[in-house]
Amino acid sequence: MKKGINVILILIVIVFASSVFQVSEVQRAVVLRFGKPVGGEINTSGLKFKVPFIDNVVYFDKRLLDYDAEPKDLITKDKKNIVIDNYARWRIIDPLLFLQTVQDEKGAQARLDDIIYSEIRERLGQYTFLDIIAFKRDEIMETVTRESWEKTKKFGIEIVDVRIKRAELPKENEENVYRRMEAERHQQAKKYRAEGQEKALEITSQAEKERTVILAEAYEKSESIKGEGDAEALKIYADAYNRDPEFYKFTRTLSTYDKILSGSGKTKIIMSTESELWKILNEK
Repeated sequence: MKKGINVILILIVIVFASSVFQVSEVQRAVVLRFGKPVGGEINTSGLKFKVPFIDNVVYFDKRLLDYDAEPKDLITKDKKNIVIDNYARWRIIDPLLFLQTVQDEKGAQARLDDIIYSEIRERLGQYTFLDIIAFKRDEIMETVTRESWEKTKKFGIEIVDVRIKRAELPKENEENVYRRMEAERHQQAKKYRAEGQEKALEITSQAEKERTVILAEAYEKSESIKGEGDAEALKIYADAYNRDPEFYKFTRTLSTYDKILSGSGKTKIIMSTESELWKILNEK
C-alpha cells in the first residue's frame, strides 16, 4: 500500500513538472501542441502551465541579437573592388510569425545574410570608394538599415542597426588604387588652382577697368571745375577792366613784374625810364 502511494506521488510530481514551465524576464514563449501554436505568444515572465506530455514550449529572446557577416567582395560606383566586413543588431518582434517563417535563430541568420548582403551590395554600388570609407558611410548605412527592415518584417524581425566594421581594398590591388586616387586628387587640385587663377585675373581686370573709369570721371570733373574757375576769373578781369581800364592795366603790370622778380634772384631787367615800374621804383 505504501509503495503504491509513493508511485502515485511520483507520477503526480512528474505530471506537475511536465505541466509547468518558467518564462524569464528576457524571454517570450509560444506553446506548441502537435507542432502548432496554442493560445498565442506569452510575453509575461513567471510560472506558466501547459498540457503535460502533449504541449511543448519554444522560447524566444527579447534582447538585441547580433548578426556578424563574413567579409565579402563588392564593386563600387567608380569600379573599385573592396572588401566589406559588416554586422547588424536585430530583435524578434513577432515570435509567432518568426516561428512560422524562419523557425529559429539559425534560420533567421541565414535570411539576414541574404537580405543585408543584398542591400549592402546594391547601395554601395551607387557610391564611390571615398564616399563609402569616409564621406557618406553613415548615410549609406542608414539607408541599408531602413530597407533591410522593410524586408525582414515579414519574418517577425526588426533590423535595429547595420554597420560596416571594415571597408578596404583587396591586398593585391590596394597600392595601385591608392596611386590612381592620388593622381586623380592632384588633377583635381590642378584644375581648382587654374580656375582660381582665372577668377583672380577676372577680378583684377574688372578692378582695373573700374579704376580707369573712376579716374576718367575724376579728371573730367576736375577739368570742368577748372574751366568754370577760369571763366569766373576772366569775368572778374573783364569787369575790372570795364570799370577802370587804367587801374586794370596797372595791376596787370604789377602782377607780371611780381612773377619776374619772384624768380631765383638772378634775373636782370632792362627797362625804359618811361616805364611805369621805373617811375614807381624811383618815387621818393
